[in-house]
Amino acid sequence: ASRADLFATLDRPNLQPLPAEPYVFARWKRARVGPDYHIEVDRCWYSVPFSLIRQVVDARITHRTVEVFHRGMRVASHLRDPGRRSHITAPEHMPSAHRRYAQWSPARILSSAAKLGPSVAAFCDIVMQDRPHPEQGFRTCLGILSLARSFEPQRIDAACRRGISIKARS
Repeated sequence: ASRADLFATLDRPNLQPLPAEPYVFARWKRARVGPDYHIEVDRCWYSVPFSLIRQVVDARITHRTVEVFHRGMRVASHLRDPGRRSHITAPEHMPSAHRRYAQWSPARILSSAAKLGPSVAAFCDIVMQDRPHPEQGFRTCLGILSLARSFEPQRIDAACRRGISIKARS
């Protein structure tokens, strides 16, 4: 029998339609979740639930997505970032203390600082502008704002005025 005859009798009756979705190539990577609840994939960091810190997970990487699996269950899915050295963090992956911290913005800090006095707001603005990213100055600014629990606003304002004059940043 010819190949065409064999195909017609054996193969053609068993053919099935092609899948509706085209095949997507994916590669797998095993990673350990860092203390900041992120894993590294191609020099980008993707978040996973914080309860998985120090656990080993599997990442399925396609050209569009990064899916993270722990013990066969998908625990996270992110759109893939084409850039480098960026952090992609889902708020639901963060511990509640980090979520509260993530809700702070430079405008919110400056607004809270302005309630204590104009020098406090100016000092916080200078601290955030002196850093490559304003978020890196949040800890200093939040520390100054927390002084309001122990000291009067006039005293904090005077200290910030002095800090501005001597170019202190902490």
